[in-house]
Amino acid sequence: MLDKATVTANIPAADLARARAFYADKLGLSPTQEMEGVMLLYRTAAGSTFSVYQTEYAGQAGHTIAQWHVDDVAATVTELKAKGVGFEHYDMPGTEWTDDVASMGGMGKAAWFKDSEDNVLCIDDGFPGEAG
Repeated sequence: MLDKATVTANIPAADLARARAFYADKLGLSPTQEMEGVMLLYRTAAGSTFSVYQTEYAGQAGHTIAQWHVDDVAATVTELKAKGVGFEHYDMPGTEWTDDVASMGGMGKAAWFKDSEDNVLCIDDGFPGEAG
């Protein structure tokens, strides 16, 4: 049934204008479509889509709500830090940290940060056997 469907992340924002500025200024992303005051729709060059939508419940999840698969986690961390993005560290068994990059044994590398709405986002180098 759902094995033939696509999946889209929906990211909550308490302040849509503030979120738009964060995603543009810090992550280099511009919405491809907008529903004024309600939702911003994004599409990456690799074809992924996600939305950022207005809600009073933003930042309450406390866990990763979206992640980007990149070729080089450490290089991407360096680029994002240069734009003022701060990174999170979590106590996870079997994980070794080098600066802000977590090496998770056979699961690859990852780094976590929060957006302007206090949502936890992740960059990683993909899952084993998956292209980055």
